[in-house]
Amino acid sequence: IEDLLHELREHYTVVIVTHSMQQAARVSQRTAFFLDGELVEYGETDLIFTAPRDRRTEDYITGKFG
Repeated sequence: IEDLLHELREHYTVVIVTHSMQQAARVSQRTAFFLDGELVEYGETDLIFTAPRDRRTEDYITGKFG
């Protein structure tokens, strides 16, 4: 599936909803983090995972809640 996603994104916009942080980090170029229906943070995937701007994002990706 992930190989297919890499092929498709060359020609299409692909939106994936996942709770798997590992999968999101592997297949996405941009990431959005929603909490209780609110968009908390959106940006380049590598920045979201290495330097999130919002504490709630950091808490989620580090497993403090989920």
